[in-house]
Amino acid sequence: MRITGSRVVQTIAAALAVGVIATGCASERGENDEGKGGDTFVFGAAGDPGSLDPALASDGETFRVTRQAFEALIEHEPGGSKLVGGLAESWKADESGTEWTFNLREGVKFHDGEELTAEAVCKNYDHWFNWTGTYQEIAVSYYWQKIFGGFAENENKDTSEANYKGCEAKDELTAVISVHEATANLPGGFSLQALAIHSPKAIDAYKEEELSGEGDTISYPKYSQEAGTVAGTGPFKITEWDKGNKEVTLERFDDYWGDKAGVEKLVFRTISEESARRQALQAGNIHGYDLVAPSDVKTLENEGFQVPVRGVFNIFYMGMSQEANEALEKKDVRQAITHAIDRENIVKTQLPEGGVVATQFMPDTVDGHSDEVPTYEFDTDKAEDLLKKAGEEKLKVTFCYPTEVTRPYMPAPADMFELMKSDLEKAGVTVEPKPMKWAPDYIDAVEAGTCDLHLLGWTGDFNDAYNFIGTWFAGYDEQWGFRDDTVFDAVKGSSAEADAVKRVELYKKANEAIMEYIPGIPISSSPPSIAFAEDVNPPKVSPLTQENFAEVSFK
Repeated sequence: MRITGSRVVQTIAAALAVGVIATGCASERGENDEGKGGDTFVFGAAGDPGSLDPALASDGETFRVTRQAFEALIEHEPGGSKLVGGLAESWKADESGTEWTFNLREGVKFHDGEELTAEAVCKNYDHWFNWTGTYQEIAVSYYWQKIFGGFAENENKDTSEANYKGCEAKDELTAVISVHEATANLPGGFSLQALAIHSPKAIDAYKEEELSGEGDTISYPKYSQEAGTVAGTGPFKITEWDKGNKEVTLERFDDYWGDKAGVEKLVFRTISEESARRQALQAGNIHGYDLVAPSDVKTLENEGFQVPVRGVFNIFYMGMSQEANEALEKKDVRQAITHAIDRENIVKTQLPEGGVVATQFMPDTVDGHSDEVPTYEFDTDKAEDLLKKAGEEKLKVTFCYPTEVTRPYMPAPADMFELMKSDLEKAGVTVEPKPMKWAPDYIDAVEAGTCDLHLLGWTGDFNDAYNFIGTWFAGYDEQWGFRDDTVFDAVKGSSAEADAVKRVELYKKANEAIMEYIPGIPISSSPPSIAFAEDVNPPKVSPLTQENFAEVSFK
């Protein structure tokens, strides 16, 4: 990210970061292998992974790493959003949409030597379904709960009823997963990295690990190759997580069932400052990085670097937690905050070319986007009047924002926060800043609903409107802390509609209901860029930010 302040200070800090963090990278390339599989490719990540178990994650920086080692039943075509076979060569649903049959690939091995079978698939799904204690915290099992609801025995009254019914191994390579009710979350949900398949031995090893805490104080287990808890089927296997040096190292898995990785080693090195990542690439210390600052795109291209741009498939928003601050329960207050924010200025000054102001909680590239939603123009005077009407002229809010990270929808969190803070203060709102480290601190705090206001966003996991609005508004969610049956029923009703054409129309109505209630502020959607060195054959860039680094090689 780019921090506001002295340009000289920024430059010095960035240079120091490059010198400290990006040591010895270019020299790791073999001298005689000429880029033909014997090389090390180093990628500058924007943040640390939260865990090496994707089932416990909900953030892109974790998934960027784990996606190279773990595979789901279904995947997306390289560079696109079409669903294609993953560990399952093919799949189908019955007429009711409640029974899904997966025909698994033959000869697939896990990194620990175990073979992929239908029983292994069922062991994974049943493992997640039977989570207890801290594993049932929404911050821990986020994606399981969003796709399949609750657990075999819910321990929290606000946890949704389980939609997962069970998994049966019909034969060695045929797994059948059943749900109680059809949902628009499937089959897309089967492609989630959070539901990638682990070795049966790894599942057993997990039982020896501990997860403790609650809310924003969760302590994650130390998963490791040595403990036997990191074993997927992907083209790379995770061999080391050096937290001190902020590096995760993966090595090519030679028994991979598909095309072998184009490089021998893959290293993800965290360089949180965007300017430091750019300088590391320019110095030849890394071979690529994500989330290029809009102002740097032309500079890098002119210097010979490759800077492909992804398609727009994200949403950036300001969230509000009504349980964290009871003033936010008043619609006039939520509307006032919305009118106070100059979203056009944020898009103009912070986002790359192609960025647009959002009118609802999904981009206009997804079917179900409505032209009939209520809109809230930038108007400081109106914001002040609404606060006075609500009796909240002296409103005070805690405003959380992430540090040490940039995201596809949020290239400069601190700068974006400062703009919004200034807008709110002009409308008479007192803002208490609360910067927090991205993972797991910030993510856990936001999902536990401990921040009055927060900045977050979403890059679609699969191409369906429910993956956006259903993620937050199909029922009570601690992140937002509100209960409104008009919103919940509109969103859930759209998901239950089997006819695709009718479902899209229901999505539009759901978006209109959400924006009438205004639980938060959709800010923008934008096309993020990713950069690579001139001598790299890069992977196909994905609008879902799901690049497969096994496609990387050196020219």
